[in-house]
Amino acid sequence: MRTTDFDFYLPDELIAQFPAPERSASKLLRLDGSTGQLSDDWFRDLPEFLGPDDLLILNDTRVIKARLTGEKASGGKIEVMVERVIDNQ
Repeated sequence: MRTTDFDFYLPDELIAQFPAPERSASKLLRLDGSTGQLSDDWFRDLPEFLGPDDLLILNDTRVIKARLTGEKASGGKIEVMVERVIDNQ
């Protein structure tokens, strides 16, 4: 497997900026392994798609609050994207 296998175009308007008010109402892109068919579903319906021998692997990483916005004394806008936090100080 290569990281390039996961390169794809994703328009900015399809990237959630805030979590869904009801977390179970989050969208879920599902791949049916037997047919290769992709479908848009809801996270709350996930149990319906799992079989007795399926393995569910959870990723509990979090997105940092990376977008910092500001304004220069001249009135110009500034936006900084933080890539990673080195330490908490």
